[in-house]
Amino acid sequence: MPLSRTATPADVATRTKVRYLILALIFIITTLNYADRATLSVTGSAMRTEFGLDAIRMGYIFSAFSWAYVLSQVPAGWILDRFGARRVYAASIFFWSLFTLLQSAIGVLGSAAAAIAALFVLRFAMGVAESPAFPANAKVVASWFPTHERGTASAIFNSAQYFAAVVFTPLMAWVTHAYGWHHVYLMMGVGGLVLALVWLRVMKHPATHPHVNRQELEYIEQGGGLVYGHQPKARERAAGDGWQRVRQLLTNRMLMGVYLAQFCINVLTYFFLTWFPIYLVQARGMTILQAGMVASLPAVCGFLGGVLGRVISDALIRGGLSLTMARKVPIVGGMALSACIVGCNYVHSDWIVVALMSLAFFGKGVGALGWAVVADTAPKEAIGLSGSIFNMFGNAAGIVTPIVIGYLVAKTGSFDGALAFVGVNAVVTVLSYLVIVKEIKRVELV
Repeated sequence: MPLSRTATPADVATRTKVRYLILALIFIITTLNYADRATLSVTGSAMRTEFGLDAIRMGYIFSAFSWAYVLSQVPAGWILDRFGARRVYAASIFFWSLFTLLQSAIGVLGSAAAAIAALFVLRFAMGVAESPAFPANAKVVASWFPTHERGTASAIFNSAQYFAAVVFTPLMAWVTHAYGWHHVYLMMGVGGLVLALVWLRVMKHPATHPHVNRQELEYIEQGGGLVYGHQPKARERAAGDGWQRVRQLLTNRMLMGVYLAQFCINVLTYFFLTWFPIYLVQARGMTILQAGMVASLPAVCGFLGGVLGRVISDALIRGGLSLTMARKVPIVGGMALSACIVGCNYVHSDWIVVALMSLAFFGKGVGALGWAVVADTAPKEAIGLSGSIFNMFGNAAGIVTPIVIGYLVAKTGSFDGALAFVGVNAVVTVLSYLVIVKEIKRVELV
């Protein structure tokens, strides 16, 4: 039953803040999630030397994760709506960490061909295991946060991708240099197994969490939070009507514009996660240690941009601007700014390249509001499914980007075409939100 009492100053003073603990936990998990994805980009130069990988084969190995990740999104969304984020997310963390750990042992297989095949299979398995992660984040945010805090909450977990690069890229580069690439996978795998246990212990729905008081529960629900999580009726309908819901979501113009934009935004993300450190080593002549340090600078800017974009968006809502304008202003402005990455093709100084990359990733951070839009627009009875379709489109860029860049680099011997490809996708994001996406509102399924 909805709660309706108006909050008093005393309520505000005594309101618990458990939702921030939950947000901190999904931020830490998402940081590890992105760091695990980026292990290959950091260790890739050493592994290419050891196993004799050319650029095209490296591109396909980079894409293995995303093939599985994309293909698993719709089933993962249905499973999330059926069983809930707590259990599904715990299993996801456990298995992706296990597969990360196993990558440390591919060198014992005896031949380069066997090691390469094992690496491809394990990256593919990681993609399957990680597929529920971001839809689960969106589901948790929709349950734990009122609408006017949802943009900031989504920003914080989404900006973990930059925080991961700030913290883990230099760390993994140092571990690779000091101890060998195998130890990177050992470190990341063990850390994830511990986090799976922490998640199970801490996570519950707001209405059933023992440390949430009445004032916080009222505050979340009155603001539009889905505090009771799954209800049996919703689970039954998700099981029976799943494909009908998929069709309705895929024929909604607003959502299709959002999905297209997320694909284009993630072209920038996957360039950073896959080829960027290799670009710094091969095109700019840096060592792996230098590349690890330099790669953290655009990541810092992306992190700051990500937090700033969501704070601005939520402030615009509180200031009386419509949800549509509050989301579109930072998305359009930020992604227009990120197109400056193409400028790297026309300068020679390394510090200018780093400055342009940092500016581009700052803009991308400001504009990457997609998960807040998912929390705003997903049908209440199909948040997991809607988030999974969104994530499927977005991470299709993880298949396309490393392969396209691999071919461009192999055929031209240069990264110029790759950076142009990334910049064009930033422009398409702007056009998608200006032309295709009209009013941003919650979808009602029939």
